[in-house]
Amino acid sequence: MIQRYIAKISGPLLDRIDIHIEVPAVQYKELRGGAAAEGSAEIRARVLTARERFKKHGEKIYSNAQMTTRQIRVHCELGPDAERLLERAMQQQGLTARAHDRILKVARTIADLEGAESLTVAHLAEAIQYRTLDRSYWA
Repeated sequence: MIQRYIAKISGPLLDRIDIHIEVPAVQYKELRGGAAAEGSAEIRARVLTARERFKKHGEKIYSNAQMTTRQIRVHCELGPDAERLLERAMQQQGLTARAHDRILKVARTIADLEGAESLTVAHLAEAIQYRTLDRSYWA
């Protein structure tokens, strides 16, 4: 039932969502396993460090989601390989200008949380992957 509803509202509405992912069920053994997960304090520290970039540049924003088009151009520069990847994704998936900017913002967030100064092909590929759920399931 929900899939039929979402299929009806795909297109422009889903284009306004930054990240589209399918989350598989967690296996019981993973829940009960002793693997150490990153704690909230460590995650918070990485987020606060990522937000410092805007302070360094005198920006009056605190998150990548708030970047304007001009700020995206400054903070989300792409190398030639990443540029080709984004162009190919835009053409093959029929993505909009809005999706283009959101992909760059998400890629910047991924890079920031890794502590990377510049965007790589891997950051961009992961961000593009987060845009494909609506195209594969609801298009």
